[in-house]
Amino acid sequence: MQAMKLITVFTPTYNRAYCLNQVYQSLISQSNQDFIWLIIDDGSTDNTKELVNSWILENKIEIQYHYQENQGMHGGHNAAYRLIETKLNVCIDSDDYMPIDAVEKILLHWENIKNKAEYAGLVGLDIDKDENIIGTKIPQHIKSTTLYELYNKYGVKGDKKLVYRTEVVKKYPPYPIFKNERFVPLGYLYQLIDQDYKLYPVNEAFCIVEYMQDGSSMNILKQYRRHPQGFAFSRKSRMQLAKNFKDQFKNAIHYVSSALFTKNSKFISESPKKLTTILAIPFGVVLNLYIRYKTKNDF
Repeated sequence: MQAMKLITVFTPTYNRAYCLNQVYQSLISQSNQDFIWLIIDDGSTDNTKELVNSWILENKIEIQYHYQENQGMHGGHNAAYRLIETKLNVCIDSDDYMPIDAVEKILLHWENIKNKAEYAGLVGLDIDKDENIIGTKIPQHIKSTTLYELYNKYGVKGDKKLVYRTEVVKKYPPYPIFKNERFVPLGYLYQLIDQDYKLYPVNEAFCIVEYMQDGSSMNILKQYRRHPQGFAFSRKSRMQLAKNFKDQFKNAIHYVSSALFTKNSKFISESPKKLTTILAIPFGVVLNLYIRYKTKNDF
């Protein structure tokens, strides 16, 4: 019987057959093949399924394919965390890919923490295709951090790549699915994990990113307007877990704006920080009007 691989690389995808081959080529080229590629097809209507089946027939790497009705990126993560059985997991988006030594580096650094239960996993670097680091490097002296501390205490900037123990992510509730919406910020789960675990920082590139014009990071104001229930849910969690008043107030402003989009008259009583939310109302109204103005041609 074949031994279980150590890490699952999972890719949520929706109508991205045109760029998935880039991920595939990077994975079949990995210097360490101790991984499974799990593709979560979130209701694609293009030729994604046929393409993936052709790769499965090539039999160059172990591929698992799961199709589901469209739920959005967070629904893809829910499915992945439900299905993954390997010890580790990392998400590589459909428009991104891995340096050829990424799996090797991940598993090498994993050896440093695999017997240390306080670590949820690793945090490494994203780079662009010209090998420029997205944002900033991680300060060399840090041996243990949360994702929150990385940005707010150590001043690190830019997206970073998270590698988690599968047993850790399975401990937490799935992202909620809201009717007629397709987005809940992924940071909701990461913030919950931050309350209980640390991350081991690695100044190595785990992922090469390309921000597509149809990607969620390119359209954040439109996302705010299109998925207000998902953002309101995330902002409530962030208010609850905020480390200081500034963070709490900023998230309250966004929460008010989202509540205005959903026409939720109970937003104050449903807030975990009611006084902060009341104070944030004027600013939330302004933010809501700003988002409406900037996205008026899209709705």
